Amino acid sequence: MKRKIILLALAAVALAACDNKKFYVEGQITDANDSVMYLENITLDGDLVQLDSVKLDEKGDFKLEGKATDAPEFYRLRIAGQIINLSIDSTETVTVTASYPTMATGYTVEGSYNCEKIRELSLMQLDLVKRMREVNRDETLSVDAANDSLLNMLNAYKEKVRHDYIFKEPDKAYAYFALFQTVGNMLIFNPQSNKDDVKTFAAVATSWDTFHPGALRTENLHNIAVEGVKTSRIVQQKQEQSLNPALVNETGVIDIPLKDNSGKQRSLTELKGKVVMLDFHLFSAAESTERIMLMRELYNKFHDRGFEIYQVSLDNDEHFWKTKTAALPWVNVHDPNGLSSSYLKIYNVQAVPTYFLISKDNVLHKRDIQIQDIEQEISNLL
Repeated sequence: MKRKIILLALAAVALAACDNKKFYVEGQITDANDSVMYLENITLDGDLVQLDSVKLDEKGDFKLEGKATDAPEFYRLRIAGQIINLSIDSTETVTVTASYPTMATGYTVEGSYNCEKIRELSLMQLDLVKRMREVNRDETLSVDAANDSLLNMLNAYKEKVRHDYIFKEPDKAYAYFALFQTVGNMLIFNPQSNKDDVKTFAAVATSWDTFHPGALRTENLHNIAVEGVKTSRIVQQKQEQSLNPALVNETGVIDIPLKDNSGKQRSLTELKGKVVMLDFHLFSAAESTERIMLMRELYNKFHDRGFEIYQVSLDNDEHFWKTKTAALPWVNVHDPNGLSSSYLKIYNVQAVPTYFLISKDNVLHKRDIQIQDIEQEISNLL
Protein backbone atom coordinates (compact mmCIF):
# COMPACT_ATOMS: atom_id res chain seq x y z
CA MET A 1 0.00 0.00 0.00
CA LYS A 2 2.79 2.39 0.94
CA ARG A 3 4.56 1.59 -2.30
CA LYS A 4 1.47 2.53 -4.29
CA ILE A 5 1.21 5.84 -2.49
CA ILE A 6 4.88 6.58 -3.16
CA LEU A 7 4.47 5.77 -6.88
CA LEU A 8 1.45 8.07 -7.14
CA ALA A 9 3.36 10.82 -5.41
CA LEU A 10 6.27 10.43 -7.82
CA ALA A 11 3.89 10.58 -10.78
CA ALA A 12 2.35 13.77 -9.45
CA VAL A 13 5.79 15.31 -9.05
CA ALA A 14 6.69 14.34 -12.61
CA LEU A 15 3.50 15.91 -13.98
CA ALA A 16 4.11 19.07 -11.99
CA ALA A 17 7.64 19.24 -13.36
CA CYS A 18 6.30 19.02 -16.92
CA ASP A 19 3.78 21.79 -16.21
CA ASN A 20 6.54 24.00 -14.78
CA LYS A 21 8.84 23.79 -17.81
CA LYS A 22 9.84 27.23 -18.99
CA PHE A 23 11.73 28.94 -21.75
CA TYR A 24 13.85 32.04 -21.31
CA VAL A 25 14.64 35.09 -23.43
CA GLU A 26 17.60 37.03 -22.12
CA GLY A 27 20.23 39.47 -23.29
CA GLN A 28 20.88 43.18 -23.41
CA ILE A 29 19.06 46.15 -24.96
CA THR A 30 21.16 49.29 -24.67
CA ASP A 31 20.02 52.92 -24.94
CA ALA A 32 16.65 52.03 -23.42
CA ASN A 33 17.02 53.24 -19.84
CA ASP A 34 13.64 53.33 -18.00
CA SER A 35 11.85 51.75 -20.97
CA VAL A 36 9.55 48.78 -20.36
CA MET A 37 10.10 45.74 -22.56
CA TYR A 38 7.36 43.15 -22.97
CA LEU A 39 7.44 39.48 -23.92
CA GLU A 40 4.19 38.77 -25.78
CA ASN A 41 2.70 35.59 -27.22
CA ILE A 42 1.23 35.99 -30.72
CA THR A 43 -1.78 33.67 -30.54
CA LEU A 44 -3.33 31.73 -33.38
CA ASP A 45 -6.05 34.39 -33.65
CA GLY A 46 -3.48 37.15 -33.89
CA ASP A 47 -4.14 38.43 -30.39
CA LEU A 48 -1.25 39.39 -28.12
CA VAL A 49 -0.93 37.90 -24.64
CA GLN A 50 1.61 39.49 -22.29
CA LEU A 51 3.76 36.84 -20.61
CA ASP A 52 6.42 38.88 -18.86
CA SER A 53 7.92 42.37 -18.72
CA VAL A 54 10.93 44.22 -17.36
CA LYS A 55 11.92 47.84 -16.83
CA LEU A 56 15.37 48.27 -18.31
CA ASP A 57 18.17 50.14 -16.57
CA GLU A 58 21.22 51.84 -18.07
CA LYS A 59 22.98 48.53 -18.76
CA GLY A 60 19.91 47.04 -20.41
CA ASP A 61 20.36 43.49 -19.15
CA PHE A 62 17.15 41.44 -19.03
CA LYS A 63 15.77 37.95 -18.56
CA LEU A 64 12.16 37.11 -19.39
CA GLU A 65 10.36 33.78 -19.22
CA GLY A 66 7.29 31.93 -20.36
CA LYS A 67 5.70 28.53 -20.07
CA ALA A 68 7.10 25.97 -22.53
CA THR A 69 4.79 24.40 -25.12
CA ASP A 70 4.83 21.03 -26.86
CA ALA A 71 4.95 22.55 -30.35
CA PRO A 72 6.68 25.67 -31.72
CA GLU A 73 4.99 28.89 -30.65
CA PHE A 74 5.47 32.52 -31.68
CA TYR A 75 6.39 35.49 -29.54
CA ARG A 76 7.76 38.98 -29.76
CA LEU A 77 9.87 41.34 -27.71
CA ARG A 78 8.46 44.87 -27.76
CA ILE A 79 9.50 48.29 -26.56
CA ALA A 80 6.88 50.83 -27.69
CA GLY A 81 6.67 50.28 -31.48
CA GLN A 82 10.00 48.46 -31.83
CA ILE A 83 9.45 44.71 -32.27
CA ILE A 84 11.61 41.58 -32.50
CA ASN A 85 9.83 38.40 -33.63
CA LEU A 86 10.77 35.07 -32.05
CA SER A 87 9.79 31.43 -32.16
CA ILE A 88 10.34 29.16 -29.17
CA ASP A 89 10.23 25.38 -29.14
CA SER A 90 10.14 23.75 -25.71
CA THR A 91 12.67 24.90 -23.08
CA GLU A 92 15.09 26.95 -25.15
CA THR A 93 17.07 29.90 -23.88
CA VAL A 94 17.33 32.58 -26.55
CA THR A 95 19.78 35.47 -26.27
CA VAL A 96 18.95 38.80 -27.92
CA THR A 97 21.26 41.81 -28.16
CA ALA A 98 20.30 45.18 -29.61
CA SER A 99 20.31 48.94 -29.24
CA TYR A 100 16.82 50.33 -28.71
CA PRO A 101 16.72 52.98 -31.44
CA THR A 102 17.44 50.31 -34.06
CA MET A 103 16.11 47.33 -32.12
CA ALA A 104 13.82 46.01 -34.87
CA THR A 105 16.49 45.95 -37.55
CA GLY A 106 19.85 45.84 -35.77
CA TYR A 107 19.46 42.99 -33.32
CA THR A 108 21.40 39.75 -33.07
CA VAL A 109 19.98 36.49 -31.76
CA GLU A 110 21.68 33.33 -30.47
CA GLY A 111 20.52 29.98 -29.16
CA SER A 112 17.78 29.38 -31.72
CA TYR A 113 18.16 28.40 -35.37
CA ASN A 114 14.53 29.32 -36.06
CA CYS A 115 14.93 32.76 -34.52
CA GLU A 116 17.98 33.40 -36.69
CA LYS A 117 15.97 32.53 -39.80
CA ILE A 118 13.03 34.65 -38.64
CA ARG A 119 15.46 37.55 -38.30
CA GLU A 120 16.56 37.06 -41.92
CA LEU A 121 12.94 36.93 -43.11
CA SER A 122 11.96 40.00 -41.10
CA LEU A 123 14.80 42.08 -42.54
CA MET A 124 13.97 40.92 -46.07
CA GLN A 125 10.34 41.86 -45.55
CA LEU A 126 11.26 45.34 -44.29
CA ASP A 127 13.48 45.83 -47.33
CA LEU A 128 10.63 44.76 -49.63
CA VAL A 129 8.25 47.25 -48.03
CA LYS A 130 10.86 50.02 -48.34
CA ARG A 131 11.44 49.33 -52.04
CA MET A 132 7.70 49.16 -52.77
CA ARG A 133 7.17 52.51 -51.06
CA GLU A 134 9.91 54.05 -53.18
CA VAL A 135 8.13 52.87 -56.33
CA ASN A 136 4.80 54.21 -55.10
CA ARG A 137 6.35 57.61 -54.43
CA ASP A 138 8.04 57.81 -57.83
CA GLU A 139 5.95 60.41 -59.66
CA THR A 140 7.74 59.71 -62.94
CA LEU A 141 6.03 56.31 -63.17
CA SER A 142 2.57 55.84 -64.60
CA VAL A 143 0.07 53.79 -62.61
CA ASP A 144 0.57 50.82 -64.94
CA ALA A 145 4.36 51.04 -64.75
CA ALA A 146 4.26 51.34 -60.96
CA ASN A 147 1.90 48.36 -60.67
CA ASP A 148 4.12 46.24 -62.92
CA SER A 149 7.17 47.11 -60.86
CA LEU A 150 5.40 46.34 -57.57
CA LEU A 151 4.11 43.03 -58.87
CA ASN A 152 7.56 42.01 -60.09
CA MET A 153 9.07 42.85 -56.70
CA LEU A 154 6.42 40.87 -54.87
CA ASN A 155 6.72 37.84 -57.13
CA ALA A 156 10.53 37.84 -56.87
CA TYR A 157 10.29 38.00 -53.08
CA LYS A 158 7.78 35.15 -52.96
CA GLU A 159 9.92 32.91 -55.15
CA LYS A 160 13.02 33.51 -53.05
CA VAL A 161 11.22 32.85 -49.77
CA ARG A 162 9.38 29.86 -51.19
CA HIS A 163 12.57 28.25 -52.54
CA ASP A 164 15.17 29.28 -49.95
CA TYR A 165 13.09 29.08 -46.79
CA ILE A 166 9.66 27.42 -46.96
CA PHE A 167 10.31 24.47 -49.26
CA LYS A 168 13.84 24.03 -47.92
CA GLU A 169 12.66 23.15 -44.40
CA PRO A 170 8.85 23.16 -44.28
CA ASP A 171 8.79 21.50 -40.85
CA LYS A 172 10.53 24.45 -39.20
CA ALA A 173 8.85 27.26 -37.29
CA TYR A 174 10.42 29.87 -39.57
CA ALA A 175 8.65 28.30 -42.58
CA TYR A 176 5.34 28.76 -40.77
CA PHE A 177 6.35 32.35 -39.94
CA ALA A 178 7.12 33.05 -43.62
CA LEU A 179 3.62 32.01 -44.67
CA PHE A 180 2.05 34.82 -42.67
CA GLN A 181 4.29 37.73 -43.63
CA THR A 182 2.41 40.78 -44.87
CA VAL A 183 2.76 43.95 -46.90
CA GLY A 184 0.47 46.45 -45.28
CA ASN A 185 -2.62 44.49 -44.30
CA MET A 186 -2.26 41.94 -47.09
CA LEU A 187 -0.71 38.48 -46.88
CA ILE A 188 2.26 38.06 -49.22
CA PHE A 189 1.31 34.39 -49.64
CA ASN A 190 -2.45 34.56 -50.13
CA PRO A 191 -4.07 31.11 -50.06
CA GLN A 192 -7.47 32.60 -50.86
CA SER A 193 -6.59 33.93 -54.29
CA ASN A 194 -3.50 32.10 -55.55
CA LYS A 195 -3.34 28.36 -56.22
CA ASP A 196 0.48 28.29 -55.94
CA ASP A 197 0.21 29.87 -52.49
CA VAL A 198 -2.33 27.21 -51.51
CA LYS A 199 0.24 24.55 -52.43
CA THR A 200 2.83 26.37 -50.32
CA PHE A 201 0.54 26.30 -47.29
CA ALA A 202 -0.25 22.64 -47.94
CA ALA A 203 3.46 21.73 -48.05
CA VAL A 204 4.04 23.21 -44.60
CA ALA A 205 0.83 21.65 -43.26
CA THR A 206 1.89 18.19 -44.44
CA SER A 207 5.33 18.55 -42.89
CA TRP A 208 3.94 19.83 -39.58
CA ASP A 209 1.62 16.82 -39.53
CA THR A 210 4.71 14.63 -39.28
CA PHE A 211 6.74 16.66 -36.80
CA HIS A 212 3.99 18.41 -34.79
CA PRO A 213 0.93 16.14 -35.00
CA GLY A 214 -2.17 17.35 -33.20
CA ALA A 215 -0.89 20.90 -32.69
CA LEU A 216 -3.47 23.65 -33.14
CA ARG A 217 -1.24 25.45 -35.64
CA THR A 218 -0.95 22.26 -37.70
CA GLU A 219 -4.74 21.95 -37.80
CA ASN A 220 -5.00 25.64 -38.73
CA LEU A 221 -2.65 25.17 -41.68
CA HIS A 222 -4.76 22.29 -42.99
CA ASN A 223 -7.96 24.33 -42.68
CA ILE A 224 -6.40 27.23 -44.55
CA ALA A 225 -5.14 24.96 -47.34
CA VAL A 226 -8.51 23.23 -47.77
CA GLU A 227 -10.44 26.53 -47.81
CA GLY A 228 -7.85 28.00 -50.14
CA VAL A 229 -8.42 25.30 -52.77
CA LYS A 230 -12.14 26.12 -52.80
CA THR A 231 -11.76 29.89 -52.74
CA SER A 232 -8.94 30.17 -55.28
CA ARG A 233 -11.07 28.38 -57.89
CA ILE A 234 -13.93 30.83 -57.38
CA VAL A 235 -11.61 33.86 -57.40
CA GLN A 236 -9.86 32.68 -60.54
CA GLN A 237 -13.19 32.38 -62.36
CA LYS A 238 -14.18 35.89 -61.29
CA GLN A 239 -10.82 37.32 -62.33
CA GLU A 240 -11.07 35.73 -65.75
CA GLN A 241 -14.50 37.30 -66.19
CA SER A 242 -13.35 40.70 -64.91
CA LEU A 243 -10.20 40.82 -67.03
CA ASN A 244 -12.12 41.02 -70.26
CA PRO A 245 -9.77 42.75 -72.76
CA ALA A 246 -12.68 44.32 -74.62
CA LEU A 247 -13.91 45.88 -71.39
CA VAL A 248 -10.50 47.30 -70.60
CA ASN A 249 -10.09 48.82 -74.04
CA GLU A 250 -13.52 50.38 -73.92
CA THR A 251 -13.32 51.98 -70.50
CA GLY A 252 -9.63 52.36 -69.64
CA VAL A 253 -10.20 50.85 -66.17
CA ILE A 254 -11.33 47.47 -64.93
CA ASP A 255 -14.99 47.83 -64.03
CA ILE A 256 -16.23 47.08 -60.51
CA PRO A 257 -19.92 46.21 -60.49
CA LEU A 258 -21.15 45.78 -56.90
CA LYS A 259 -24.30 46.55 -54.90
CA ASP A 260 -24.57 49.77 -52.90
CA ASN A 261 -26.08 50.14 -49.42
CA SER A 262 -29.60 50.24 -50.83
CA GLY A 263 -29.13 47.03 -52.83
CA LYS A 264 -28.73 48.75 -56.22
CA GLN A 265 -26.02 47.54 -58.61
CA ARG A 266 -23.46 50.31 -59.19
CA SER A 267 -20.57 50.24 -61.64
CA LEU A 268 -17.35 52.18 -61.46
CA THR A 269 -17.48 52.86 -65.20
CA GLU A 270 -20.91 54.50 -65.01
CA LEU A 271 -19.14 57.51 -63.50
CA LYS A 272 -17.32 58.29 -66.75
CA GLY A 273 -17.22 62.05 -67.26
CA LYS A 274 -16.38 62.70 -63.60
CA VAL A 275 -13.10 62.71 -61.73
CA VAL A 276 -13.39 59.67 -59.47
CA MET A 277 -11.65 58.59 -56.31
CA LEU A 278 -11.73 54.79 -56.19
CA ASP A 279 -11.29 53.93 -52.51
CA PHE A 280 -10.77 50.45 -51.03
CA HIS A 281 -11.82 50.78 -47.41
CA LEU A 282 -12.34 48.95 -44.11
CA PHE A 283 -14.86 50.72 -41.89
CA SER A 284 -13.80 48.42 -39.05
CA ALA A 285 -10.23 49.78 -39.17
CA ALA A 286 -9.07 52.11 -36.41
CA GLU A 287 -8.24 54.96 -38.80
CA SER A 288 -11.56 54.79 -40.68
CA THR A 289 -13.33 57.69 -38.93
CA GLU A 290 -10.50 60.14 -39.55
CA ARG A 291 -10.22 59.04 -43.18
CA ILE A 292 -13.96 59.45 -43.79
CA MET A 293 -13.84 62.98 -42.35
CA LEU A 294 -11.09 63.91 -44.81
CA MET A 295 -13.07 62.41 -47.68
CA ARG A 296 -16.13 64.44 -46.64
CA GLU A 297 -14.07 67.60 -46.93
CA LEU A 298 -12.91 66.66 -50.42
CA TYR A 299 -16.42 65.67 -51.49
CA ASN A 300 -17.97 68.90 -50.18
CA LYS A 301 -15.30 71.01 -51.88
CA PHE A 302 -15.20 69.37 -55.31
CA HIS A 303 -18.45 67.44 -55.88
CA ASP A 304 -20.25 70.33 -57.55
CA ARG A 305 -17.39 70.61 -60.02
CA GLY A 306 -17.65 66.97 -61.11
CA PHE A 307 -15.85 64.97 -58.42
CA GLU A 308 -17.21 61.62 -57.18
CA ILE A 309 -16.10 58.91 -54.77
CA TYR A 310 -16.63 55.22 -55.49
CA GLN A 311 -15.90 53.49 -52.18
CA VAL A 312 -15.51 49.72 -51.97
CA SER A 313 -16.04 48.29 -48.49
CA LEU A 314 -14.13 45.09 -47.64
CA ASP A 315 -15.73 44.63 -44.21
CA ASN A 316 -16.94 41.13 -43.37
CA ASP A 317 -20.03 42.38 -41.52
CA GLU A 318 -22.43 43.71 -44.15
CA HIS A 319 -24.90 45.06 -41.58
CA PHE A 320 -22.08 46.99 -39.89
CA TRP A 321 -21.08 48.45 -43.27
CA LYS A 322 -24.64 49.56 -44.05
CA THR A 323 -24.88 51.29 -40.69
CA LYS A 324 -21.60 53.12 -41.23
CA THR A 325 -22.47 54.29 -44.75
CA ALA A 326 -26.13 55.22 -44.30
CA ALA A 327 -25.38 58.96 -44.10
CA LEU A 328 -22.49 59.15 -46.58
CA PRO A 329 -23.35 61.03 -49.82
CA TRP A 330 -21.04 59.28 -52.28
CA VAL A 331 -21.26 55.83 -53.92
CA ASN A 332 -20.69 53.08 -51.37
CA VAL A 333 -20.55 49.45 -52.49
CA HIS A 334 -19.71 46.26 -50.63
CA ASP A 335 -17.60 43.32 -51.77
CA PRO A 336 -18.78 40.19 -49.90
CA ASN A 337 -15.40 38.55 -50.53
CA GLY A 338 -13.78 41.03 -48.14
CA LEU A 339 -9.99 40.99 -48.13
CA SER A 340 -10.15 38.04 -50.57
CA SER A 341 -11.67 40.36 -53.18
CA SER A 342 -10.41 39.69 -56.69
CA TYR A 343 -10.40 43.45 -57.29
CA LEU A 344 -7.58 43.89 -54.79
CA LYS A 345 -5.38 41.71 -56.96
CA ILE A 346 -6.57 43.28 -60.21
CA TYR A 347 -5.70 46.76 -58.93
CA ASN A 348 -2.57 45.44 -57.17
CA VAL A 349 -3.67 46.70 -53.78
CA GLN A 350 -1.04 45.73 -51.22
CA ALA A 351 -2.57 47.51 -48.23
CA VAL A 352 -5.99 48.72 -47.15
CA PRO A 353 -7.05 51.52 -47.16
CA THR A 354 -5.84 52.51 -50.63
CA TYR A 355 -7.26 54.94 -53.17
CA PHE A 356 -6.78 55.76 -56.86
CA LEU A 357 -7.68 58.86 -58.84
CA ILE A 358 -9.42 58.24 -62.18
CA SER A 359 -9.68 60.94 -64.85
CA LYS A 360 -12.89 61.97 -66.61
CA ASP A 361 -12.19 59.61 -69.52
CA ASN A 362 -11.95 56.58 -67.18
CA VAL A 363 -8.16 56.32 -67.15
CA LEU A 364 -6.24 55.54 -63.96
CA HIS A 365 -4.24 58.64 -63.07
CA LYS A 366 -2.34 57.97 -59.82
CA ARG A 367 -2.55 55.91 -56.62
CA ASP A 368 -2.47 57.44 -53.14
CA ILE A 369 1.23 57.09 -52.33
CA GLN A 370 2.14 58.85 -55.59
CA ILE A 371 0.07 61.89 -54.59
CA GLN A 372 1.54 64.61 -52.39
CA ASP A 373 -1.31 67.17 -52.63
CA ILE A 374 -4.67 65.47 -53.17
CA GLU A 375 -6.62 68.72 -53.58
CA GLN A 376 -4.22 69.96 -56.26
CA GLU A 377 -4.40 66.63 -58.12
CA ILE A 378 -8.20 66.71 -58.14
CA SER A 379 -8.23 70.35 -59.30
CA ASN A 380 -5.84 69.54 -62.13
CA LEU A 381 -8.06 66.69 -63.36
CA LEU A 382 -11.24 68.77 -63.11
